[in-house]
Amino acid sequence: MHGFCLLWSCRSNLFFKVEFWKTGGAALRALVAWPCAVHLYDAFGGGLKAYMLCLGVGETGLEQSMLLIVDLEATCWEMQRAPNGDSQSIHNMEIIEVGCAVATRKGNLLNARSFLVRPTRNPVLSDFCMELTGITQSMVDAAPTLPETIEAMNAWLGDLPDDFIWCSWGNYDRLHLEAQSLLDGAQPAILARPHLNLKRIWRRTTGQKRKNGFANALAFHGLDFEGHHHRGVDDARNMARVLPYMDWSLEPELLTPPEVPV
Repeated sequence: MHGFCLLWSCRSNLFFKVEFWKTGGAALRALVAWPCAVHLYDAFGGGLKAYMLCLGVGETGLEQSMLLIVDLEATCWEMQRAPNGDSQSIHNMEIIEVGCAVATRKGNLLNARSFLVRPTRNPVLSDFCMELTGITQSMVDAAPTLPETIEAMNAWLGDLPDDFIWCSWGNYDRLHLEAQSLLDGAQPAILARPHLNLKRIWRRTTGQKRKNGFANALAFHGLDFEGHHHRGVDDARNMARVLPYMDWSLEPELLTPPEVPV
């Protein structure tokens, strides 16, 4: 089987097409493909919006195609009570970080980025929230609002491949992003694409039904958390580390179709 790699960039509408390995084994192609992608990301300072469609690499194209992991951090309060006394929920919490990690289903981390957001309805972070996330008041004060942040995120992602999906651990991130985007007039491009609940596919793969929090998943595979707990970008990076343990044949039946037109 012939293998080739397509990379494209939003910067100056520059398109790259690199054809390689007209002959040779899958192991050789896999050995070179991912360092190549990471080098290009680094060479462009993270500005290269590159996505790879690698055919003939590894066992299946699905295992080597990329996906986006998203982890949100939001305003929160001790005792889970908002300043007005209402119970904490996605209807009164506001996103303060969209953590993103681009990876393959084999766990190759291609890129990661933190998008901070300035809350507007409850703009002052609680001490509890700052201690939990490591995100300070000055960090969110200097950040754009959600619609502006989402514009930057869409630009960073660039044109999404036809087979693009995005993931999170559980459904909270999807539901909160949908709800606040509708409320604030933000238009995340990913909401027009299918979502995969990583917790669900992990449970189906491992048979673990009770201890299915992300910390338990890392411990199940003998992995230690790297970075700051409850910091979105670090959570997303660590989720990429459990991707190799998933049974990806389950993916098609577990995808949630998009519900919010963008």
